[in-house]
Amino acid sequence: MTELVRKLRKIAAEQPNSLALQDPSRQLSWSQMIHEVDRLTELLSPYADSVIALYTDNSVDWACIDLACYEAGVISLPIPAFFSSEQQHHVISESGALALIEPKGMTLFQSLKVFDQLHLSLTDNLMLFPLAKKGHSQIPEKTQKITFTSGSTGQPKGVCLSTHNQMTVADAILQRTELQAIKHLCVLPLTTLLENLAGIYAPLLSRGSVTLLPAAELGFNGGRGFDVQQFLQTLSKHQPESVVLLPELLLTLVSAAETGWPVPDSLKFIAVGGSRVSADLLRKADNLGLPVFEGYGLSECSSVVSLNSPKQRQIGSVGQCLDHVKVSIESGEIIVKGNCFLGYINQPDSWYPQQINTGDLGFIDDNHYLHINGRRKNLLISSFGRNINPEWVESELLANPILAYCTVIGDAKNHCSVLVQPRFDNITDEMIGQWIALVNKRLPDYAQLADWQRFEWPLSVENGTLTANGRPVREQILNSYSHQINALYKEQA
Repeated sequence: MTELVRKLRKIAAEQPNSLALQDPSRQLSWSQMIHEVDRLTELLSPYADSVIALYTDNSVDWACIDLACYEAGVISLPIPAFFSSEQQHHVISESGALALIEPKGMTLFQSLKVFDQLHLSLTDNLMLFPLAKKGHSQIPEKTQKITFTSGSTGQPKGVCLSTHNQMTVADAILQRTELQAIKHLCVLPLTTLLENLAGIYAPLLSRGSVTLLPAAELGFNGGRGFDVQQFLQTLSKHQPESVVLLPELLLTLVSAAETGWPVPDSLKFIAVGGSRVSADLLRKADNLGLPVFEGYGLSECSSVVSLNSPKQRQIGSVGQCLDHVKVSIESGEIIVKGNCFLGYINQPDSWYPQQINTGDLGFIDDNHYLHINGRRKNLLISSFGRNINPEWVESELLANPILAYCTVIGDAKNHCSVLVQPRFDNITDEMIGQWIALVNKRLPDYAQLADWQRFEWPLSVENGTLTANGRPVREQILNSYSHQINALYKEQA
């Protein structure tokens, strides 16, 4: 029996009738959850030590299958819905998965199945299909989960994690936050490692409960955009005590609260991470009564390295490092030792590292709080020799919801400029100019933005300027808009 399920079984024995998991179609008490995990463990046990891919929306089924894979010794491979079809097929092929779990009636991965008849009904909604394995995959020993990171270029990379990697972080999150019997609402997809650990394992280990909703009920409508009102209504309806948000979603909450949306009194802990968060946005959240705590991590460290908490908090930092890791700064780069991932799938040279060179620039202050400045590869050096972290300036610009994306430029130039993409069609040049002027007042001279332009055409996944999960690809942007950038600086010469 794995440590995670052993602990959950002990809690279930002490509070068998308390709510553990719920989604729109059903609720499971703690005793019912353990019974369901045991049932699924028996069905999945023939696949012990093999890879099973899981493609479905957030649900009670997702959580129970994830726990059953843990218990059955199955290597689970969550497939992100935000990956392109090509990327999704790539990660299944790369992993050498022997089976795929997906909703009934789905045909997305039809070409990978052996025969449609060779299926196993796991739940009312999900089927398991054997797959035609192609080639031989190389996976480090003790791998229990493979999480693929979208990266900024090329195909995703498979990060291999052990049960120990994951449990260590879940326990550390609980220790840092001191949350007990927390009522958590999963907002991010469970294919996001952070939500998997902080949204299922940590809340359950706190003796709490987890609400799991399909993406559409949270306002995520795929290509149709994001329904802010649906998101707010869902928060108000379910009154969660904890959620995990990306900076974009935090901005949505702050903007709504500023215009009169009543912040749920239930909220105790809003974790935010994924990219740099403006200190100004965090202060606004504070003033509005939103209990926001910024953190930092990466998949190679099983998601979380540092975290602010109610007792240890400093706005502008990503918190103090968790106790199980040792973080140092070498030539400005953040280096992490302790709880390192097992390695990348099919890359034996990467296996069993002793430390993680994160590629992130930062520092640790006298009070032991970690600060992130940006990515080493993105550092701008002006013609005056000043180092400028573009993500820092961009986070300040994106604290205003009028902008959806922006890219600060100025490497080897005597001033910085920015290309922007407004969020709404009715945003005028005057509004953008006024906002940039306001941000400039908070920036040192060398980082101020002397000029700006709108992107000549929108950033998109299709043209390679956004990753599959919507993050700007700086290198591709600089290439795709080089004519516009060159013309902008030529005008200023």
